[in-house]
Amino acid sequence: MDNQKYAHNTVTISRDIMQTSCLQINLQHSRSATYNLMAIIETEEPDLLLIQEPYEYQNKSTGMEKKNRVFTAGTGKHRAAIIVVNNKINAILIAQLSDEDAVVLEIVHRKQIFFAASMYFDHEEQIENRFHKMDEIMSFINEGRILIAADCKRWKTWYDVLTNSRGKKLEEYIASKQLHIINEISERSTFHNSRGSCNIDLSPMTN
Repeated sequence: MDNQKYAHNTVTISRDIMQTSCLQINLQHSRSATYNLMAIIETEEPDLLLIQEPYEYQNKSTGMEKKNRVFTAGTGKHRAAIIVVNNKINAILIAQLSDEDAVVLEIVHRKQIFFAASMYFDHEEQIENRFHKMDEIMSFINEGRILIAADCKRWKTWYDVLTNSRGKKLEEYIASKQLHIINEISERSTFHNSRGSCNIDLSPMTN
C-alpha cells in the first residue's frame, strides 16, 4: 500500500486460547489506501480496525463495506475511528470520552469485556494535552483492560532508531502508567512514504 502507515497487532484479552485480532493503520485520508485495506480485511480477517486519519467525504467515513460498523465522534473532520469487522462483537461508543481525535469503545467478545481506543496525536498540539485525555480514559475504565492504538508522531522504544522530546515524554508517561507496548515485530514499518519509514504508531495496553 502506497504512502500509508501500517501496524499489525494480535491482542490476547484473556489467558485462555480466545483472542481478539486487531489491526492499526493510518490511512492518511486516502481513498486508495482504504480500498487496499478492504483487501487486507479479506486475507487477515481482523476483528477490529483501529484507524487514524480515515478516508471521509463531508466528514463521514466512506469506502468501507456496509457490513462493517464504523465508530467516530464529533461533527468535524475525524482523525480517529474504530471499525468493528466481526459481527459477533458487541461494541458501545463511550461518547463522553470520544471526539474527532479519540474514539473509545467498550467491547464484549467471547465473554470477555475490555475497552479499545483509537487516538491521533496532532504534532502541533502539546503532547501533554493527549496525556490528559489518556488520564481521563484510564480513570473511566478504572481497573478494566484497554487497548490504545495511537499515531504518536515520534517514538524510539518500539523497534525504531529516532526519537525527539515528544517521544521521550511519551516513553516516561507509558512507564508511569505501567502500560505495555504490544506491537508485534514486523518487516513493515508503521509509517512509510517517499521520504522514508519509521515506527511512530503504538498500541499500549493495560495488564
